[in-house]
Amino acid sequence: MPADPSAREAETRARETGANPDETHEQTQEQAQEQAQEQAQEQAEGAVEEAADGKTADEGGITVTDPVSAPDATGRPRRATRRFPLFTRDTARPEGGGRAAPGDAPAPARQWPILAVLFMAGLGLLLTAFDLFRLGTLLIGVALLAGGVLRWMVPDVGMLAVRSRFTDIVTYGGLGLVIVLLALMVQPKPLLEIPFLKDTLHFTVSNS
Repeated sequence: MPADPSAREAETRARETGANPDETHEQTQEQAQEQAQEQAQEQAEGAVEEAADGKTADEGGITVTDPVSAPDATGRPRRATRRFPLFTRDTARPEGGGRAAPGDAPAPARQWPILAVLFMAGLGLLLTAFDLFRLGTLLIGVALLAGGVLRWMVPDVGMLAVRSRFTDIVTYGGLGLVIVLLALMVQPKPLLEIPFLKDTLHFTVSNS
């Protein structure tokens, strides 16, 4: 007499339907073995996926076993793939784009570099609106130059980082230098005269 309750039920159903109890018992054992094999395979696949994700609880740290892309919202790295996604949901943080202050500091303190640049540029626009064109434009150019200096010297500048460090320095410095030169050359009574630019302007106006 089988001791397994499921085997007993299968034997009872076999007797009611007129089937052979021994064959029914063998089928039940085969089904149980198949279910056990499927569960073992699922557990093995889950272990492989977890190892591939590089997630291990080793003193609260993360061990990465393969190349990773940008971290997710929780700061954990994700497994990279050679295939581009159909829809881009996030972007990698640029170099030096971390907080400029610890995480427990107020939001303005964490983003002080970009706030300083925006404050100087906003003040320059305000002076320009009050008919102080040269001073206001100079202040805007100096703000951009200061942004380039901050991007170069400060390790983490928060939202002031847009692209790579080199690209940001060239962009901020180039735009700031051009604006400062134009502010110094503005009429009347320019503070700076560059002969070839003056000749180019006269040549353009005379040909038009």
